[in-house]
Amino acid sequence: MQKTLVSAVALALLGHPSGAASEGAGADHPYVGMWHTDDNRVRHELLPNGRYDEARGTRESAYQGRYEVDGNYIRYWDDTGFTADGTFVDENTLHHGGMILRRQD
Repeated sequence: MQKTLVSAVALALLGHPSGAASEGAGADHPYVGMWHTDDNRVRHELLPNGRYDEARGTRESAYQGRYEVDGNYIRYWDDTGFTADGTFVDENTLHHGGMILRRQD
């Protein structure tokens, strides 16, 4: 009981631990799914649990982490501490890191 209370107070004061706010929360945006560059070199999957998995060339899961969407803006936190962002310019186009990704059909 005391340990649970201490944990609850710590969360209230410090906020959610890394990734906890998004994981398991379910997606409340229309962008879940696979996104890719026109040459298919970069494949970027936005998972419904607030996590992403990005492949580069033949390297599967090159980058993984959590993401949050606010309107048409997306922010990423890689598991290694790297951060990035992007903008959904329409329902099928994502501008991210100097690349244009399209929703996979």
